[in-house]
Amino acid sequence: MGEFTHFDTQGNAIMVNVSQKQDTEREAAASGMIWMSRECYELVKTGDIKKGDVLGVARIAGIMGVKRTSELIPLCHMLNLTNAELQFAYHNQCCAIEAICTVKTVGKTGVEMEALTGVNVALLTIYDMCKAVDKGMELGEIRLLRKTGGKSGLWEADRGDH
Repeated sequence: MGEFTHFDTQGNAIMVNVSQKQDTEREAAASGMIWMSRECYELVKTGDIKKGDVLGVARIAGIMGVKRTSELIPLCHMLNLTNAELQFAYHNQCCAIEAICTVKTVGKTGVEMEALTGVNVALLTIYDMCKAVDKGMELGEIRLLRKTGGKSGLWEADRGDH
């Protein structure tokens, strides 16, 4: 287990100094789920939610969230992102939609927080667009799936990592 890096020797919160790190290609992917009623799930799938294209709007919102991560998470570095994508998968048996966000950059620090932020904003947007039909939706299983680049290289989640 690594040490916490966002504190100085006196215990004060700091932004990590990455100026001596090498620029490398970095990528991170994160995912999360939203569970909803069968009625709401079917309305999203058929495009019949009154507010419009739920997943299209959630995709744009998630990408916007990725781009604003350093404004939301106090000690995150501002990054020059090279790519951000959001994909969705339907899970028919449990009436859930999975959001998967992949983010890339070339730089001195990773994009894990950006990928996680993208997932959260996308799922919150789905909730916002569907709450008139189902206020009882649940968000969960938000997690990092993989990251590449930097000194530590490849890391992938084990399905037992929860």
